[in-house]
Amino acid sequence: MTIKNLDVLINSLEGIETITEPNQVAKLSQDYHTFSPVLVPKLAGKVGDIVVRPANEQEVIKVAAICAEHRVPVTVRGAGTGNYGQCVPLHGGVILDMTKLQEILWVKPGVARVEAGVKLAALDKKAREIGWEMRMAPSTYRTATIGGFIAGGSGGIGSVQYGLLGDRGNLLGLRVVTLETEPRVIELRGDDVQKVNHAWGINGIITQVEIPLGPAYPWAEVIVTFDDFITAAKFGQTLANADGMIKKLVTIFASPIPQYFHPLQPYIPKDTHPAFLIVAEPSLESLPGLVQQYSGQITYQKPAQEAGKGLNLAEFTWNHTTLHARNVDTSLTYLQSIIPADKGLELVADLHHYFGDEVMVHLEFIRVNGVVVPAALQLVRYSTEERLNEIIRYHEAKGVFIANPHTYIIEDGGRKVIDPEQLKFKEIVDPYGLMNPGKSKVLQFS
Repeated sequence: MTIKNLDVLINSLEGIETITEPNQVAKLSQDYHTFSPVLVPKLAGKVGDIVVRPANEQEVIKVAAICAEHRVPVTVRGAGTGNYGQCVPLHGGVILDMTKLQEILWVKPGVARVEAGVKLAALDKKAREIGWEMRMAPSTYRTATIGGFIAGGSGGIGSVQYGLLGDRGNLLGLRVVTLETEPRVIELRGDDVQKVNHAWGINGIITQVEIPLGPAYPWAEVIVTFDDFITAAKFGQTLANADGMIKKLVTIFASPIPQYFHPLQPYIPKDTHPAFLIVAEPSLESLPGLVQQYSGQITYQKPAQEAGKGLNLAEFTWNHTTLHARNVDTSLTYLQSIIPADKGLELVADLHHYFGDEVMVHLEFIRVNGVVVPAALQLVRYSTEERLNEIIRYHEAKGVFIANPHTYIIEDGGRKVIDPEQLKFKEIVDPYGLMNPGKSKVLQFS
């Protein structure tokens, strides 16, 4: 236990919800790092001492002051839908659960401001009332919180149109509370938001977020199947490149991945390679010609008026693909990759043929620096950590960027190095090094 006198801390937090029941604390000390057989043993038994659940920013400020005074580590969490152990506390302390900060402060044409604990689906629903929607969201959007998405996410459904969360303009403002004995509230805007964006909760407690919105379209869901994987991938690239067609999702799966999607089996003939699409209904008329050009078959189509009813294709894509696969076979794990634009589908074909079913290719088309490229969340048949590292090294040697999901160290994952501006900002907002300690090579907790 990190906290020497838990009773003193609890008494200081009077009026704020706290949880000390061991099973609940253990549950709220976890995320979906269980997707990684490498992380599971490394994070086993890592739990907080207490969960604190503030209801508003004033309570957050009070918790921050108390934790700074007592030098207690703080691990901030939203819904815990991340995959890398971001919200698993390495040094015990306080788990700061932000899910009660649920106020949608305002929604205007093209922009919204919300508290950090607002669920993405709730914000989307509110924005749609005035004809707008979130630009991008992870496949966990029903449960994920906006603060968690900013701190631990990078893109998702919508990134084929709008790029990644870290791209200029996709995050307008952040409000953070510092972890000092006299906490301050700092508003970051413009490029300064990058000081906190995707920092895994080491750089201040996010209490409010301001994000741009996109126009809400009536979205249709479509499955197209192909007899050949690379043909399916070429279709996906062509559709993703078609700027005149409005889309939210272009996902391609190599067989045998679809075998893990039990509810969708009737629409995906055995040994075919499907494309899962979310396309604006006004663009649907242009789709059959493109499908025909690549000898595909449209096997499923759900109109926008049926949205929210029955199957939801988005929840079989991005890392929900891994979730569905692991529900069938827990020995499966995954990688996260971006294929360089200059190598594109030729490299995808090489990797597909080289690894076969050991590394099953799952492509998500995204926009990077104005160019649509295939990102990949490959399913991997796990044998040993050594073999997994061999697979990663092989990809990297071919020029593939791997955001390694099998590490809880920021630099070893997608970042490679921490942004110097983030480090400078951390010195200001967390002078005692109490925020999510142990998640960086250069920031050590004593």
